[in-house]
Amino acid sequence: MTSVIKKKAKFNTLSVSGVKKLTDDSVEVSFDVPEELQDDYDYIPGQYVALRATVDGEELRRSYSICDIPNKGTIRVGIKKDLGGKFSTWANEELQLGDVIDVMNPQGAFTSKIHVTSLNDAQNLVDSELGQVENPNFVAIAAGSGITPIMSIAQAVLKSLPKATFQLVYSNKGGADVMFADKIGDLKDKYPARFAVHHVLTREQRVNPLFSGRIDDEKMELLLDQVLRPDLVDEWFLCGPFELVQMCRDSLKERDIDEKRVRFELFSTGDPKSAPGGNAGRPVIADPKGKNISIQFQLDGLSGTIESPVSAKETVLNAALRARPDVPFACAGGVCGTCRAKVVEGDYEMDENYALEPDEVAAGYVLTCQTRPTGDCITVDYDA
Repeated sequence: MTSVIKKKAKFNTLSVSGVKKLTDDSVEVSFDVPEELQDDYDYIPGQYVALRATVDGEELRRSYSICDIPNKGTIRVGIKKDLGGKFSTWANEELQLGDVIDVMNPQGAFTSKIHVTSLNDAQNLVDSELGQVENPNFVAIAAGSGITPIMSIAQAVLKSLPKATFQLVYSNKGGADVMFADKIGDLKDKYPARFAVHHVLTREQRVNPLFSGRIDDEKMELLLDQVLRPDLVDEWFLCGPFELVQMCRDSLKERDIDEKRVRFELFSTGDPKSAPGGNAGRPVIADPKGKNISIQFQLDGLSGTIESPVSAKETVLNAALRARPDVPFACAGGVCGTCRAKVVEGDYEMDENYALEPDEVAAGYVLTCQTRPTGDCITVDYDA
């Protein structure tokens, strides 16, 4: 069986080769990948890259999904402006052709377990985790910029599997907010019998009331009964805000859909907990008179040790960043999985996990941005 390759996260500086306006508040940004880095930037449809830039004197990191089928030499991402979002606003308003920016190599496991392509080749199929499925049927439910990874997955599926079908339920405030509207239209024209899109507009009336208003529990049940026919679906993709994704997962679980066939990715957890800012952890000072925890980590073959006061309730990531600003992370919210490491020794608790697979957790892997030691010491290995 083939699973997503876990590549060591690292940044390289890439040039912006294009900035295309998608809607009033979203853009598609393309990056040139030089030949010597192309092996590092191969990817599977559904993966993301983290971007790092200094905005108004502050280093910021954000993760954005790749929106195109695998192509050597090019990485394309969709960036939607968030209300109050420093990075997304800067990318929409100031990022220009020819600018350079730090781009992490592709990461993430929001990929198909039925349809897996070899990296950088959307047509070369390899063995899939769920086995070969004849004439597979895929369904995606997305909201807003949650469409970004779906575009990569849908294009690859339809191009590679001539008998596959793909249904998309896509929720937006209004028609003007639909990202990749042209590409979605092109898919409908190119695969009229195999691709169907159902636009749900929350603030505009449509002829069919099923496609107007928010997707709540009642509307989800109607979609399942009247449109999607879950008994015929081989794999599901859910991407959007926490509330929508969780509601969809619950609905599918109630219908006894095997969770192995449900892939999901979140914008965020919806929890405004503090996260490391910039490229260093929040200031924490070891207490010379109080009780401290020893946090040890291995990164790039080098070891580091940080003393952290028990009272600080510090995460492993925050502590590690105080010693090594190059420790890999992006979202710091338990969503992207970039800060993944293996616990070698020590007891711990992990607050949130929306990125690691159950077998990874069972093997001792954690999201260090969400992991706090519960004993006197902990040792993690970022190289594992």
